[in-house]
Amino acid sequence: MLWILIAIVGSVAAGIYGEHRWPEQAGVGSRRGLLLILYFVLPPIVFFNLVHVELSFGGGAGIAAGVLTAACVGLLAWFISVPLLKLDRPVAGAVIVSSILANTSYLGYPLIYTLMGGDALTDAVLFDVVVSYLTLMIGAFGVGAAFGTKAGEGFRQRLKSFFFKNPLLVATVLALLAPASFAPDIAVEISRILVLIPLVVGFFAVGAILTEEVRGGVMKVPPRPHRPLGAVIACRLVAAPALLMLFTLPFSGVPSSYYVLAVMPTGLNSMIVGHAYGLDLRTAAESIVYTTTIFLLGLAAWTVLS
Repeated sequence: MLWILIAIVGSVAAGIYGEHRWPEQAGVGSRRGLLLILYFVLPPIVFFNLVHVELSFGGGAGIAAGVLTAACVGLLAWFISVPLLKLDRPVAGAVIVSSILANTSYLGYPLIYTLMGGDALTDAVLFDVVVSYLTLMIGAFGVGAAFGTKAGEGFRQRLKSFFFKNPLLVATVLALLAPASFAPDIAVEISRILVLIPLVVGFFAVGAILTEEVRGGVMKVPPRPHRPLGAVIACRLVAAPALLMLFTLPFSGVPSSYYVLAVMPTGLNSMIVGHAYGLDLRTAAESIVYTTTIFLLGLAAWTVLS
């Protein structure tokens, strides 16, 4: 567990240094790195882990509960942001998006593999592919289009991208159709080791891109707590895991890895959606910083106590 914390801190520090040292290249390079991860690293992880997957009733119920949880967290974030706090629409949209998008792939995969092993990672990949990507493509993009200051992509374009520009969906379909012989044990083990690459590249990108936002005046250091940020923390770190546990109470056999993914901090995709649709970037950026810091402090405390 200690090596995960060291890798995260080191990667973020490297991203911050890289942005200061090469301000024109680090941010662009980190974004390209994320695309390479999306197209060439995550697909084999998804494919080789899902070929052998056996979905139990508890697993299916957990996935359905995950989709319901994402919807309820989004509604809760909307209620806090709009009727309760009466935030401006771009800020409210950023709160909702930051609440429903979690850092499942870049942080969740290596954490689950380290804590629970390869079989748990297989369960987590299936949950992530269904819940997280539906939440991104339908929930987050829909919120961005409704609350942002930019027109963004229309529903038809988003739907087209979901089916034709989604390498993880392709990997999932191929895995569910392929016979078990297409995924020998050695390939599965190698794919599980690959989860270390998104961890390093993802948090390097966090350091570089957030430093870029600070340099552009979007975010201040240290970021000061404010009401929208408190709403995200409550929804992302408290409501999401609590609701998933509540919705899965009637069912047995729900994989434990689902609950680990539910408590992940805000993901970098919130910044991507914010840029695309004109949401409040300060709220999105500071949500990543605060929720990730709180999560890592909790993880460090758990590591020390255990």
